[in-house]
Amino acid sequence: MASDDPKTLVSTDWLAAHLKDPDLRVLDGTWFMPAEGRDARAEYEAAHVPGARFFDIEDISDARSDLPHMAPPVEKFMSKLRAMGVGDGHQVVVYDAKGLFSAARVWWLFRLMGQDNIAVLDGGFPKWQAEGRPVEDMPPVIRDRHMTVRRQNHMVKDVTQVSAASKLGDYEILDARSAGRFRGEAPEPRAGLRPGHVPGSKNVPYTDLLNADMTMKDPDGLRAVFAAAGVNMAKPVITSCGSGVTAAVINLALERIGKSDHALYDGSWTEWGAFPTLPVATGEA
Repeated sequence: MASDDPKTLVSTDWLAAHLKDPDLRVLDGTWFMPAEGRDARAEYEAAHVPGARFFDIEDISDARSDLPHMAPPVEKFMSKLRAMGVGDGHQVVVYDAKGLFSAARVWWLFRLMGQDNIAVLDGGFPKWQAEGRPVEDMPPVIRDRHMTVRRQNHMVKDVTQVSAASKLGDYEILDARSAGRFRGEAPEPRAGLRPGHVPGSKNVPYTDLLNADMTMKDPDGLRAVFAAAGVNMAKPVITSCGSGVTAAVINLALERIGKSDHALYDGSWTEWGAFPTLPVATGEA
C-alpha cells in the first residue's frame, strides 16, 4: 500500500482516522463519460462518505469555452468552493466512484489554483464501501470559508504550447488514453475527432499506473511504467488524454515519484483531434 501523503494520495485508513478532524473537507469528484449513462450527482446523493460535498467537474469549469470542462476562471473557482464551505486552512481529500479516475482531475485543479493541501483517496469510493466503512445520504452542513487562489499558469498548457513542444521535443508529451486510441486503431468516444496522437508523444495509459483494485501503484511500480514507456525523466512533462480528465492521473503519479515539472494539456484530444490543420500521428510512438 502506498504511503499516505496529504498533498498527493491517502489511504482509506488515513481518511477514516481523520474523518472527524474539524478542518478536513471531503469532496466527491465523480465524473462519468457521457456514454456510460450514469448520473454522478444522483449517485452522490444516494450514498457518499460522511460529510462529503459534491464537486461537479462540468459545473466548475469555463462556461465560455466550447471544449468540455476546461479549467474555470479563478473567480468562479473561488466562489464555487466558498459556497461548498471549502477554503484556506482546510485539508481536502477527493475521491470518485470508479476508484481513481476523475478525482485526479479535481486534485490537479486545486494545484492549478495554488492550493496544495489536497489528496486523492487511493481506491476511491469502491474501496471505502468494500471495507464496510460508513456512508450517508444527507447533505453536509456548509459554513463559508474564504479561499485564497494563486493560479499556477505553468501547470496548464494550451494547443499552441503543445504544438511547439511537439515540434521542438523539449517536453515529454504523455498520452493517458488506451493504446488502441493512441495508435488510432480504436474509435474516439466523441464524434468528429481524427484518430491518432500528437506527433512525438508517448503512450502511458492511466490504467497502467493503477493496480487491479484501482489503487495507484507504489513509487517503484510507477517508475517502472514510465521507464517501459521510454519516458525521459530529465525533460519536463505535458500530459494529455481525451478531454483533460485522466491525464491528471499521470500528473498525480509524477508528483508521487517526486517529479514536479509537469503540466496538463487542458484541451487534450478533444481539441487537437478536431483541428484539421494540426498534424496527427498513428501507430506506435
